Amino acid sequence: MAFSGVHRDRGELRIHESVEELSTNLADYIADLSEASVKERGVFAIALSGGSLIGLMGKLCEAPYNKTVDWAKWYIFWADERVVAKNHADSNYKLAKEGLLSKVPIVPSHVHSINDSLSAEEAGDEYEFDIRQLVKARMVCVSDISDCPKFDLILLGMGSDGHVASLFPNHSVLDVKNQWVSFITDSPKPPPERITFTLPVINSASIVVVVVTGESKAEAVHLAIDDLGPNCPSLPARMVQPTNGKLVWFLDKPAASKLESVQFCE
Repeated sequence: MAFSGVHRDRGELRIHESVEELSTNLADYIADLSEASVKERGVFAIALSGGSLIGLMGKLCEAPYNKTVDWAKWYIFWADERVVAKNHADSNYKLAKEGLLSKVPIVPSHVHSINDSLSAEEAGDEYEFDIRQLVKARMVCVSDISDCPKFDLILLGMGSDGHVASLFPNHSVLDVKNQWVSFITDSPKPPPERITFTLPVINSASIVVVVVTGESKAEAVHLAIDDLGPNCPSLPARMVQPTNGKLVWFLDKPAASKLESVQFCE
């Protein structure tokens, strides 16, 4: 690893020499979290995103993880989803199913995806209702300091504009406080209709991992992590700050290349 350390107020930084090294360390990290969560509460509640994240999780489908991880205890959710059919190329569900879920023995009834026959607003409302039922059943913990669900792990990517999940810069959805799941119909990136976890839910997780690779994201990583004073642009990624949990950044060297606070190991 090129660098591992804790930033003063932006969480733990894990910077990797290559995408290959990042993928291996990410699989290790997720497998360890799964083991600890299953030991402690008997289940592992994890929320995924789309984009390149699923590909970077691919080593979980390989030895030793495909045999050593207790897949039957996993409960899968999505931190955001595009409101399209499940077999549509833009579907985060399809991406995860083809890249991960179909390759490991996860219990089908533990996979909680949106109802793709509804409107964005209805799909968001129903998804929140489903999560509330699972909180009641204690498959998902509840936050110690609010009524929000406390996922064991929320995995996020980040766009070059600093968006996470489907929380885009300067969008009104960033201000939603009284819902767990919200919706948008005007995404700046296609497709326009999406559902997304709100910031209070993301910030209630036990652990939030943000995975970013590539030089095209370096400026956004700099703006999301470095101390830039009061005039720092309010990127959604910078608003990810778990209240009573842990924030961990998994970066490759190109994505971390503009960070001011990091000295790489040679």
